Amino acid sequence: QVHLVESGGGVVQAGGSLRLSCAAFGSIRSNNDMNWYRQAPGKQRELVASKSSRGNTNYADSVKERFTISRDNAKNTVYLQMNSLKPEDTGVYYCNFRDSYMNTWGQGTQVTVSS
Repeated sequence: QVHLVESGGGVVQAGGSLRLSCAAFGSIRSNNDMNWYRQAPGKQRELVASKSSRGNTNYADSVKERFTISRDNAKNTVYLQMNSLKPEDTGVYYCNFRDSYMNTWGQGTQVTVSS
């Protein structure tokens, strides 16, 4: 079983930056994906960025060039550096851990970008 602990959300003005962190605890298999999703009010949850333990990275088109996902495999931690934030980035951000056996979600952290 894997447990995720997220931190780093908050309120920021448009153009500002935030950094989210997510640490995974438990039975961590070496081959896994750690991902960030977000859900805006009234909208479906969407993938923001993903990074595999082997280094493969993907971003949603809406955050390319502004967000950077990184990992510290030794700490089983994934980060999301968010720059040039826009009001449309507002939502609850969820960390997700996925391997061959499980698909685990964090509790979510609120990000609010004011105009």
